[in-house]
Amino acid sequence: MRADAFLEAVKALPVAPLATLVPEGRGLVVVAPHPDDESLGCGGLIVQALRDGRAVRVVIVSDGCGSHPNSKAYPHGRLRDLREAETVKAMAELGLAAEHVRFLRLPDGGVPSEGAQAEAAADQIARIAREAGAGALFVTWRHDPHCDHTASAALVDLARARLPGVTAYAYPVWGWTLPPEREVGPAPEGFRLAVEDERAAKRRAVEAHASQVSGLIEDDPSGFQLESAMIDRLCGPHEWYIALR
Repeated sequence: MRADAFLEAVKALPVAPLATLVPEGRGLVVVAPHPDDESLGCGGLIVQALRDGRAVRVVIVSDGCGSHPNSKAYPHGRLRDLREAETVKAMAELGLAAEHVRFLRLPDGGVPSEGAQAEAAADQIARIAREAGAGALFVTWRHDPHCDHTASAALVDLARARLPGVTAYAYPVWGWTLPPEREVGPAPEGFRLAVEDERAAKRRAVEAHASQVSGLIEDDPSGFQLESAMIDRLCGPHEWYIALR
């Protein structure tokens, strides 16, 4: 199926409550390739799950240091620390305590999808899921046009093999920018989650990633910054969750 038709179908997925995605009484784990993907893709989900008394864990896969690689003011260690602090602040906006955010610190732009490092990361994700009593995992869509997003999806595939009975969903982030003619597989199954009541908290969480949404880091002209149009798209009244087969 072409990307344009696939994404139109994603927009039309049925609206379902949280309990349809995650069985009653079970927790969930959000796996994000970079600090900010968790807020952009799943901010509303996190708020709803916490309000419902669910255990929530957020796993940030990479160190996030690829966003401003040429900054002298924020060399690798300082940038990593900044992005982790921004994530903790963002999750506080959603109601998630810092101890429930885990950082795997794999290299930004080099997250492995196979081999010993990948297996070790999958072990960590599976261990965190068991700790949370997770009934579902959420990870970026494997067709998102970023290598770390694809690799993070592969890590969740590996983790699922260690977690019988746990379902998984993909949330598109950069996938919305795919060329329309790109082939992405069969028609999607899954659900939309209505997050109108959570939009304000979600946007505050996104804005807490100041290095990604503002000119905070001024000495790297090639540094990354989220466009307002993308933030608006992902902070709308629904979040989209594609069921992983």
